[in-house]
Amino acid sequence: MSYVIGITGNIACGKTSVGQMLVQLGAERYIDADLLVHRLYERGQPIAIRVAELFGSQVVAEDGSIDRKALGAIVFHDPKAMKQLESIVHPEVHKAVKEELESVSPHGIAVLDAVKLLEGGSSAFCHAKWLIECPEDQQLQRLMRRNIISLDEARARIRAQPDITAKRAMVDEIIDNGGTSEATYQQVAAAFKRFCSQFSIV
Repeated sequence: MSYVIGITGNIACGKTSVGQMLVQLGAERYIDADLLVHRLYERGQPIAIRVAELFGSQVVAEDGSIDRKALGAIVFHDPKAMKQLESIVHPEVHKAVKEELESVSPHGIAVLDAVKLLEGGSSAFCHAKWLIECPEDQQLQRLMRRNIISLDEARARIRAQPDITAKRAMVDEIIDNGGTSEATYQQVAAAFKRFCSQFSIV
């Protein structure tokens, strides 16, 4: 049996950085749920077809894939549209995650990075759930730089995220990613050591 650490947190809080730190510390696989969604949105994929049918040609890129930026401009401003999208995407991401985990060696550790880990059902795969946090001003800067979007658009995307307060009671570890990389690494290393000790992983 492989072991899974699920990492979550709101958009642009540094989940990828924490995931890579865990690989450095000995995790066998890093699975990014967002990249799985990218694959589901490629031209001809059943999910891409369903999303296009629901939201129209405005969310379809020239190459036939789903234009995530155009889709985001809709769902991050409309909670109802977001729920409709999630009802289509979450079950398929769950299946894709299961397939990815099947390739992890027995007793190996996989890291599952998912914004909607707690809401989308993928937490069922996890032996531990970690929440990554950072101040909102850092999220805004990272999001604008990464996605090349305006401050208003970045704020809209952050406001569309679930309240992080409720998540704190649902996880096993909380990592404060608001300081230096070294400070984050020290927290991650300590939490990883606790995880390995809990499950007697050498």
